[in-house]
Amino acid sequence: MPVIRGTCEARWAGQHLLLLPERALYWPGGGVLFVADLHLGKAATFRALGQPVPGGTTAENLSRLAVLLARHAVRRLVLLGDFLHAAQARTPALMAALDAWRERHADLACTLVRGNHDSRAGDPPAALGFDIVEEPWLIGPFACCHHPQRHATHFVLAGHLHPACSLHGRGRDSVRLPCFVQEEGQAILPAFGEFTGGLYMEPLPGRRFYGIGGDTVWALPGG
Repeated sequence: MPVIRGTCEARWAGQHLLLLPERALYWPGGGVLFVADLHLGKAATFRALGQPVPGGTTAENLSRLAVLLARHAVRRLVLLGDFLHAAQARTPALMAALDAWRERHADLACTLVRGNHDSRAGDPPAALGFDIVEEPWLIGPFACCHHPQRHATHFVLAGHLHPACSLHGRGRDSVRLPCFVQEEGQAILPAFGEFTGGLYMEPLPGRRFYGIGGDTVWALPGG
């Protein structure tokens, strides 16, 4: 199949995968889109605590997700934890946006692997029709987790860390980028959600970075 411009190909667990600049992972062989750490309602949670942060992030997240579902032959969406940010995120506006999004994608199978924020925020409403599971949840050769870890038989796909890496130019010039991180037996996805921040990850032997800049993903040297 043709590779969409800006994506980066990888072969993990013997499978052909596409690393997408929208900070998601697509498995063509299984028709599965993996995303981690949407943290829907995070901005609303901050506003509920009196912090003057901008709105609109939920609509942006769901819009980007809808574009990916339309672009790829996705039969199942797997959410690698932290779907909702907190209990305060469950505002009427956010719930209405989720209901509308689900109606437009009624035939899509959706699986949520519970993350640490999901434990505090509570499961999505049953009306959304999500399969709610604990980590590790196995599909094909992959163990779907929220927390990075090792699995005895399957290649782990995880989130939680919101990984970021640095590119260094001449002198002191540097830029920090969200990234995919591959290590032995696992890969860590960048946070899909807007307004989520990132954790810088040190270069280590056997660790490979796939940086995301603008509308492109590329494999960085080293690893």
